[in-house]
Amino acid sequence: MTISGWAEIALTLALILLAAWPVGLHIARVVEGERTFLQPLLAPLERGLYAAVGVDPGRGMGWQSYAAALLLLNALHFLMLYAMLRLQRFLPFNPDHLAGMSPRLAFNTAMSFVTNTNWQAYSGETTLSPGSQMWGLTSHMFISAGTGIAAAVAVSRAFARGGMETLGNFWADLTRIVLYVLLPIAIVAGLALVALGVPQTLATHADATTLEGARQTISMGPVALMEAIKELGTNGGGYFNANSAHPFENPNAWSSLLETLLVFLIPIGLTFTFGRIVGDQRQGYALLAVIGIFVVTAIAVVYAAEAHANPLLTALGVDPAQGNLEGKEIRFGIPLSVLFNVITTATSCGAVNAMLDSFMPLGGMVPMLLIQLGEIVPGGVGSGLYGLLVFALLAVFVAGLMVGRTPEYLGKKIEAKEIKLAMLAVLILPFSILGGTAWSLVLPQATASLGNAGPHGLSEMLYAYSSATGNNGSAFAGLSADTSWLDTTLGIAMLLGRYAFLVPVLALAGSLAAKVKVPASGGTFPTHGPLFVGLLVGVIVILGGLQFMPVLSLGPLAEHFVLFAGKTY
Repeated sequence: MTISGWAEIALTLALILLAAWPVGLHIARVVEGERTFLQPLLAPLERGLYAAVGVDPGRGMGWQSYAAALLLLNALHFLMLYAMLRLQRFLPFNPDHLAGMSPRLAFNTAMSFVTNTNWQAYSGETTLSPGSQMWGLTSHMFISAGTGIAAAVAVSRAFARGGMETLGNFWADLTRIVLYVLLPIAIVAGLALVALGVPQTLATHADATTLEGARQTISMGPVALMEAIKELGTNGGGYFNANSAHPFENPNAWSSLLETLLVFLIPIGLTFTFGRIVGDQRQGYALLAVIGIFVVTAIAVVYAAEAHANPLLTALGVDPAQGNLEGKEIRFGIPLSVLFNVITTATSCGAVNAMLDSFMPLGGMVPMLLIQLGEIVPGGVGSGLYGLLVFALLAVFVAGLMVGRTPEYLGKKIEAKEIKLAMLAVLILPFSILGGTAWSLVLPQATASLGNAGPHGLSEMLYAYSSATGNNGSAFAGLSADTSWLDTTLGIAMLLGRYAFLVPVLALAGSLAAKVKVPASGGTFPTHGPLFVGLLVGVIVILGGLQFMPVLSLGPLAEHFVLFAGKTY
């Protein structure tokens, strides 16, 4: 580790905080229907959309109606994307006449992009046409990200209101988020990426002559806007198979800085949104402090791991002074590779600018653990905030048990119904991750996809189900995922990780919204100070992390000790 490396990391995190604060407050004004600087330009379009589909933005929805609208829209978009991927050969902007996807791969891909996972069991530049990339994948990146933010806003309103039967209007929330937040930032970021060298063209390829005189065909397409919303919406699915390690997606250190900022911009900004909606910014600061503790700790551990060279390569005569550069781009180096991959696994963004499969065992374990914690520090756009609030309720419940008082959070009494719903949401994660991994490791058709044996092979399979359930989308690249078993079961894991978690959370929000707010008293446990921050960190580690420690001990931890003992499998 170097001082310059830490300086790069510190500067990036500082820029993220400075940018996230105004964005978070802007989101709060947008979803509450307040006037913003974009309203004169976009308000007529917003009203036109409401009129076209018959939506009254002022009509509130109970949690059942809100959840039904959300699920209906996502189901329709799943069917549309599935049909588009299957019928790709008949659609415009398909000059190479690429064939449609197989049913299983189309199911996996459609589920992936609808759930904001963006897991890719295919190579984008050789499997999909520019039309499918634009109309299919990129449009779904806006909808899936907007859906997550809308759900987070609905849950935030449940704490702000007392005796209310509604959580807002899903259609209005989604429309405003896409129009006033996602689309403007994505356009500006897309233009910035074009200026930095990312292509945005309908041409599918360019022919070039190499230094040896041979002809080379270079794939390209409408990459820049897709790259912008891919990072901004914590989607993660790249135009190219190499994702953000590809020079057309991420040409240099400046583009890496911009993309890193985009990934964290809304998840961090939503902590300020939450504070604004509930009327107490200190509550948002407390959540931000929890996020900061986990993120900085994760960066330090991964940076320390990758700064050490692989002892097996050192024994072969490779200079250990540069650390572990395997699988990393020289134009980014170890610090920016570590920062980018920690941030994209701390959120639900599966983008990578280095190959996690080539990280040192501990360097690969930390991103996996960040996903297994529940994608809450800070998690994806929206999904991270409402997931973190679930753990906050569990934290005050634990505090209430310690002192023998009925737990409260922001003036709402937390009773048995809310805790049952919270635990129902939390337990879906180990059920899907551990269950899917265990089942796959005993099936020959699943283990045949592993590129490695021993602990690293276990890590590859465990990471796949962690990534799918956590709606992250990144992978240990040694796993060949395009098989009937993995396409199907990972698609189901994505479904469970998104909706089996979200529906109980919306039910919990509906229950809390109906409760009358209780004024704070001398016995109220403050939820904005260091004691609460420490308690919440402890609950996340215990409930979100310790249940995965046995399997992590058999995977990356075992690989670490074997590797430094000079042995291989």
